[in-house]
Amino acid sequence: MKRYKLDWLITTGLQWILNLVLIALAVVLSVALIKETYSFFTYLFLNENASYYHLLEGILVFFLYFEFIALIIKYFQAHYHFPLRYFVYIGVTAIVRLIIVSHDDPHSVLLYSIAILVLVAALYIANTKLLKRE
Repeated sequence: MKRYKLDWLITTGLQWILNLVLIALAVVLSVALIKETYSFFTYLFLNENASYYHLLEGILVFFLYFEFIALIIKYFQAHYHFPLRYFVYIGVTAIVRLIIVSHDDPHSVLLYSIAILVLVAALYIANTKLLKRE
């Protein structure tokens, strides 16, 4: 009986620590998202020769912050579980940003594109009925 209580205390304590740290991370990411939005609009409206690539990179960084915040929200909504598809979405967005930022080497762009294809295929396979849990 004591063993189960100790296990429960440890897991509950660790779950509380994890939740508090995730909430702190969500606050930090929210502040960074606001700063990124401010710098994006400042660059867009106050810079006369705004680069298309720089603007697109800013948009993708914005979506990365947004997706991480959405992942944390989904974690709490799904009763302390991270859905796999959100990690795939974040991975695809990060690779697209990488392609936009460093697109000088065609070989690397091809490899990044294949990586996106593999992630999308993995997402499709994970969502098929063959892998659904009962």
